[in-house]
Amino acid sequence: MITCFIRYQIDPFKKEVFAEYARNWGQAIPKNGADLIGYFGPHEGSATTAYGVYNIESLAAYEAYRARLAADPLGRDNYEFARREGFIVKEDRIFLKNVSAPHAKLVLP
Repeated sequence: MITCFIRYQIDPFKKEVFAEYARNWGQAIPKNGADLIGYFGPHEGSATTAYGVYNIESLAAYEAYRARLAADPLGRDNYEFARREGFIVKEDRIFLKNVSAPHAKLVLP
C-alpha cells in the first residue's frame, strides 16, 4: 500500500471553491478504486496550502485508477470545474509508504 499526498497551492480568495472541488472528489475517488483519507483546506497559518490524501495498492493500481477517474463523468466534471474556476495555482504529488506500521494501539480505561 502506498499513500498519495497531493499538495495544492490555491487562490486564497477561492477557498470555498476548493472545498466544493474536494467534496466532489469525496464521491469520485472511492468510486474509482482509491481509499480516500481526505482533503484538507487552509484553516490557520497558510491561506494557500491544501492537501488531498488517499491510499492505493501500488503505482500500477494508481495508473489504472487515474484512467478510470478521467473516464468517470464526475471525475471529468471536477477536472473541468478546476480548470474553469482557476483556483488551483500549483499541484504536486508525492507517493509515500507507511514505514511506521504497525502502530501501538491506545487502550483507554
